[in-house]
Amino acid sequence: MLAICDDRQAAHRPLTRLAGGGLAPNPEQPQRIELLKLGLRDCGIRLVAPTAHSRDAIAAVHDADYLDFLQNGFSEWKKSSANGPEMRASVHPTVRMNRKPIDILGRAGYFQADASCVVLDGTWEAVRASADTAVEGMTRVLNGEDMVYALCRPPGHHAYADKAGGFCYLNNTAIAAELAAQRGLRVAIVDVDVHHGNGTQSIFYHRADVLTLSVHGDPAYLYPYYSGYVDEQGEGKGLGFNYNFPVQLLCDSEAYLAAVDLACNSVRKFSPDVLIVALGLDASSADPFACMNVDEEGFRRMGERLCKLCNKTLVVQEGGYPSPALPGLLKSFLDGFTSR
Repeated sequence: MLAICDDRQAAHRPLTRLAGGGLAPNPEQPQRIELLKLGLRDCGIRLVAPTAHSRDAIAAVHDADYLDFLQNGFSEWKKSSANGPEMRASVHPTVRMNRKPIDILGRAGYFQADASCVVLDGTWEAVRASADTAVEGMTRVLNGEDMVYALCRPPGHHAYADKAGGFCYLNNTAIAAELAAQRGLRVAIVDVDVHHGNGTQSIFYHRADVLTLSVHGDPAYLYPYYSGYVDEQGEGKGLGFNYNFPVQLLCDSEAYLAAVDLACNSVRKFSPDVLIVALGLDASSADPFACMNVDEEGFRRMGERLCKLCNKTLVVQEGGYPSPALPGLLKSFLDGFTSR
């Protein structure tokens, strides 16, 4: 197995997130990269940097005005002394008010789905590097590698085509999937992050060439709250090509793996040319968000199940936040995944 990582991903250094009505330290920190690298080292997996890639793969998934906001919005934000050190929206559109304004505060609300995806100096550099890591990973798979791990940070699966959310800015998983789909390949995405991959679902919801499957905590009680339910199965040509497998919060490895097994059954029926695993490690009981109780052995068994689904597989890192357990969780998953 080969691993990809771009150290420029450390340029994004968020200060806070809005939690329970107050500002709290933001756990989506560059430290995640170093902890995950320790897991790769312990696996003995070779780590390489990506080459430079054009914006074409990103632009194939994301709205042009949104990309301009990510790249240039913070410079405009800083022009007002009334604005804080992080660009964070204080107003958001609703289903009854959804026009795109000109003022930067209004545009922040339009392009930021929630208050956790702040923008600062360095954000654009980091999210481009994160996307390039995924692009490099998929390019390697398409050019002959069987298994590649993309150490992407910031994560991406909550990002819509035109909105950031949940610590995510560019949807690395969707960008990689689109690269393969543009070659006429059938792509399956299995997202095992503890939070529903709402952005990825939205991007492919009307398509039949990309199967999207998400195993996650019940969104009736967990972010992103407004999507990830079992009756969301795609629309139009995409009907029957999106499935969600929500599980009860604080469940153990057996319950989580039972949902993963259901997702695996759907992949086998679809018979993809390429598989993408959107890997979240935040279903662990050691994760700071403490939503689930999947242990290291559970992640190893998860890797064993997923590695058998397709000969060509890209693993894209999604969630999993700083804790002493994080390197071991990645090692356990990859030990299982490389067992084939």
